[in-house]
Amino acid sequence: MKKKLVSMLLGLTMVGTALVGCSSAPAENSTPKETETKTEAPAKEETKTETPAEEAEEKTDELITIGFSQVGAESDWRVANTESMKSTLTEENGFNLIFADAQQKQENQIKAVRDFISQEVDVIVIAPVTETGWETVLGEAKDAEIPVIIVDRMIDVSDDSLYTCWVGSDFYQEGLDAVDWLTEYMDGLGRGQDQLNVAVLQGTIGSSAEIGRTKGVRDGLQEHSNYSIVLEQTGEFTQAKGQEVMESFLKSGEQIDILIAQNDNMAFGAIDALKAVGKKPAEDVVIVSFDAVKAAFESMIAGEMNVSVECNPLHGPRVAELAKAIMNGEEVEKIQYVEEGVFPADTAAEMLPTRVY
Repeated sequence: MKKKLVSMLLGLTMVGTALVGCSSAPAENSTPKETETKTEAPAKEETKTETPAEEAEEKTDELITIGFSQVGAESDWRVANTESMKSTLTEENGFNLIFADAQQKQENQIKAVRDFISQEVDVIVIAPVTETGWETVLGEAKDAEIPVIIVDRMIDVSDDSLYTCWVGSDFYQEGLDAVDWLTEYMDGLGRGQDQLNVAVLQGTIGSSAEIGRTKGVRDGLQEHSNYSIVLEQTGEFTQAKGQEVMESFLKSGEQIDILIAQNDNMAFGAIDALKAVGKKPAEDVVIVSFDAVKAAFESMIAGEMNVSVECNPLHGPRVAELAKAIMNGEEVEKIQYVEEGVFPADTAAEMLPTRVY
């Protein structure tokens, strides 16, 4: 938007200069009648009606153009995150959104970011596939003086000035919250001192959610010597892969008392795998999940999941607020956490009607 404004000002200056040259040169040789005729011309210019194309261009110039590179649509959470961005970053709200789906591939995201740079967008927003590998392309965005907002997963760069701010969840705290709920729940069942085996379905390895939740869960369980992680493998945040990995866990022969799935979709796949071998989810195996999408509440109401730790996907309003502040030259906080909660099964029926994702 700022680059377009400069171009418009330069263009107006050139037009003003041209008008002065055209009106002054023939003045000495003109008759009064001729002079009068010539002075009427500018009045016609002032009343010129803009064409629809010119009006559309002017409207676009008034909007903040945002290029958004999304991971993909691998889960219900991701779909809700995309919808929040699309429904908020609208023309009615002062934005022109250019959306790019990376289909879970970082190379697609890097290409999208370079496309945004070439289109001279005002702000770039990235929900990164993984934390690393961003130094070069973000350096290009910085050279182009385009601010970058990171959402959901964090990035790992040596120079924090490569991005303006980050919006998302405290994934490490989510892991700790899950363990706090789990240990209290097992105490309530009278099993708090039993030797308990834990299986973990990890998300996409190297993503911020996987890194934070894995560390939070491990650190939390280390405080309880009777809990042991006996199985751990990525389910890549998808339901199909979650079911596949859970099937392999069940075939391993290891006793599984607790399953911690790092998102709801993997938990749904694991539940299907448990039911296929005659086990009762949430009873024979305690199911702890993350995201707290609507389907997780329905699963808890059906008695197939014990708890889901919220990961709030509604980032659109916060991103819109930050983009406007940045374009107004305001300083913004580097880290922007969203509010989240923990939802056990006994609250699911009451809470489901309030859920918007």
